Amino acid sequence: MKPPNLRYSRAVRGLWAPSGAFLVGLAVMAPLLALGWHALGSDLSHWRYLAGTMPAALRNTMALLAGVGLLVSLLGAGSAWLVTAYDFRGRTILSWALLLPLAVPTYIMAYAYLDALHPIGPVQSTLRGWLGYASPREFRLPDIRNMTGAVFVLGFVLYPYVYLTMRSMFLTQSANLLEAARILGAHKPEVFWRVVLPLARPAWAIGLSLALLEALNDIGASEFLGVQTLTVSVYTSWTTRSDLGAAAQIALTMLVVIVGLLLMERKGRARQRFANTQRMQPMRPRVLRGLPAAIALMLGLLPILVGFACPVAYLSIEAVQRLNGGQGVSNALTRSLSNTVLLALLATVVTLAAGLMVAWATRTLREAAWRQPVRSIARVASLGYAVPGTVLAIGLFTPVMLIEKALGELMGGRSLFLMGSVGLLVSAYAIRFLAIPIGAVEAGLTRVPVSIEYAARTLGARPAHVLRRIHLPLLRPALVASALLIFVEAMKELPATLLLRPLDFDTLATWLYAEASRGSYEEGAVAAVAIVLAGLLPVVLLARTDLSYGHRKQ
Repeated sequence: MKPPNLRYSRAVRGLWAPSGAFLVGLAVMAPLLALGWHALGSDLSHWRYLAGTMPAALRNTMALLAGVGLLVSLLGAGSAWLVTAYDFRGRTILSWALLLPLAVPTYIMAYAYLDALHPIGPVQSTLRGWLGYASPREFRLPDIRNMTGAVFVLGFVLYPYVYLTMRSMFLTQSANLLEAARILGAHKPEVFWRVVLPLARPAWAIGLSLALLEALNDIGASEFLGVQTLTVSVYTSWTTRSDLGAAAQIALTMLVVIVGLLLMERKGRARQRFANTQRMQPMRPRVLRGLPAAIALMLGLLPILVGFACPVAYLSIEAVQRLNGGQGVSNALTRSLSNTVLLALLATVVTLAAGLMVAWATRTLREAAWRQPVRSIARVASLGYAVPGTVLAIGLFTPVMLIEKALGELMGGRSLFLMGSVGLLVSAYAIRFLAIPIGAVEAGLTRVPVSIEYAARTLGARPAHVLRRIHLPLLRPALVASALLIFVEAMKELPATLLLRPLDFDTLATWLYAEASRGSYEEGAVAAVAIVLAGLLPVVLLARTDLSYGHRKQ
């Protein structure tokens, strides 16, 4: 069916969506372009400082990414294969519980283990009491404030990215291919390494990329654990030296690292093609009983205990002790909670509106002459999630200052105070998380038959009316899920918030960061528990989806 011919006036009125999509894409690209312009146009006075810090920060970053990549691959792929290829008591619970570490931000994980494993903390104090030692000078565990500790913390929090993607791939692999390999004489380990893993490599690459981007975006855990990464260097260059040029050039180095990692992985699998033309028969898990089943259960529980149960239990105990001790919650922490909820709500509304506009523009201009430019804008608008919060914040400084100067001149020299405002922080959140609603809405729109739109347009309905009466009701599940994810991500966001927040304006994340930086953990546990509880909401949704999917396939 061909779309109905519209009058020129209606066509012009229908251009509000692509025009809005263009502005959204420009808003995403502006900080990146400004970052490059400022970095390349700065003088060389700060290179002496960079020469002393950049090599070490780059080495630490690459070492951290390599260690985290290895650990999340082992934990994610291993746990995904464990709950897919084997059937044992407790497997159903493990299949969704392995996602729980996603609810714990990396800086909260570092905060919890730093406090629990402190030389005078509860763990070491208990051990010294059991062993008969009186002070930390006589006995103390190795300090976790090093590269090993950072890899440990980030790896056990971020492995669910690899687990989620690889489990989905394992569930869809055909048992016929595995049986064919065994018939040809391949042993079980050989089948896993030569058939199962190559087929799951695209899923591993996606999960690993997400985990490494989160590791590169981290600032709290790395700084708490004494690892000077590129992200920490960007933050310290701006906050301690107010050196925008140095911060911009370090930020560009981070972007080069990101692009290099993605290009290397894509080039590595460019010539690999795997396809299954046979009827797909799901893989049947092998039933385990007795000691093998107990070992499998313990292996599955290990990442859950380390990455979720132990830190959350410790923080919960600390929070309850503080509340029961009569100290209560301070007014400052209450204000931080209200600020966090307000920011998250505003960011959710703005991001959803922008994402819906971009995704809907690509749909309505499906047969227009400039369809490809609008689709390119949608891809550009999704880049924000791959940009670390510190890089995005540094890139926003220049365009926001130019906008504030231009608007101030138009208003007779009045200052709008855009820098350090809540509006700027909400804009940064929207750019950072725009990929979430765009992906969800595009996926939802593919399930709406085109004939419904054509019928409505034939009856004289305008594009906005079609969106309001047809698309929005059908997109409600995708919009609700996107809103939930954006809300929680905004509550947890730390790097961009640290750089762009107004003066005397704290969120739960910045409050926790300040508490840990000062070495005082009295109220930090309460803020940490609140963030974790909020983070459990999307994890529960992911777990329900993954569990039902696994049951259908098996």
